[in-house]
Amino acid sequence: MRILLTGVAGFIASKVADILLAEGHAVVGIDNLNDAYDPRLKQHRLQGLLPREGFSFARVDICDRPALDHLFAQLGPFDAVINLAARAGVRASVIDPWVYLDTNVTGTINLLELCRRQGVGKFVLASSSSVYGGDNPQPYSEEQNTDRPASPYAASKKAAETLCYSYHHLHGLDITVFRYFTVYGPAGRPDMAPLRFCRWIAEGEEVEVLGDGRQSRDFTYVDDIARGTVLGLKPLGYEIINLGGDRPAELLRVVELLEQETGRSAHLVHRPADAADVRATWARVDKARELLGWRPQVPLEQGVRRLVAWYRDNRELARGLRL
Repeated sequence: MRILLTGVAGFIASKVADILLAEGHAVVGIDNLNDAYDPRLKQHRLQGLLPREGFSFARVDICDRPALDHLFAQLGPFDAVINLAARAGVRASVIDPWVYLDTNVTGTINLLELCRRQGVGKFVLASSSSVYGGDNPQPYSEEQNTDRPASPYAASKKAAETLCYSYHHLHGLDITVFRYFTVYGPAGRPDMAPLRFCRWIAEGEEVEVLGDGRQSRDFTYVDDIARGTVLGLKPLGYEIINLGGDRPAELLRVVELLEQETGRSAHLVHRPADAADVRATWARVDKARELLGWRPQVPLEQGVRRLVAWYRDNRELARGLRL
């Protein structure tokens, strides 16, 4: 297959590209390489992909319709589009909601419209567990109501999901929407707790914890997420599918594991909880198992071990990242 993969320098997309290339697919990766978080980490991921056979890269923003038109004309046709380009993060979306709507909503409809016009056979969208809000019983299932998002980020992902359904309903596009649950691992986003905590503990700095640290997340290792995303390229009509670790853990448990792996003690400093954060997440993953034959394979203990090993191997880069 010839696949357009957006946000390719991102945490998840770079892993998806790695799997696709290993399977022999041709991957056209695009990314605008913005500074939503430290671009040096994006360049680090991208450098691992550029020499790979079957991979090509273009610096394109999915909000730029003329640039996307040119890309499809020059590098298409594509058998599938995997849209992993996004503005991510709950708290930052409260500060600047407009950029979240631009990328997550306008960017998505730009790609959907090109898929319709160009006859692309498959569209995959990265959504988020954040769409479940804070009111649904756990574990979250795909059939639950998602009409009360707790942040502009969650609202933008919900909007992208509904646009996908509209294009499936009106134009017959085959679309798989994945709701990812707290993805972590080597070269992860520096605005998320696992990498931040890893650096603070490894370097003997204060570890800033919002709230009491007892909030729990369904941490999911990045390779598991990427593997599930690739499986979603199969024809499914229109489906929304959770990808989660199915084993929630408290933030303080992550701190304990990082202490064990680094051999350092954490100096915790508690800050007020953020109203945009939900107390807990937990994915029901029966649907992924039934439709894709997918299940999470990497437990939190092993994933944290791999994260710390990456940090040690890339310490010069990692300890200098803007958090």
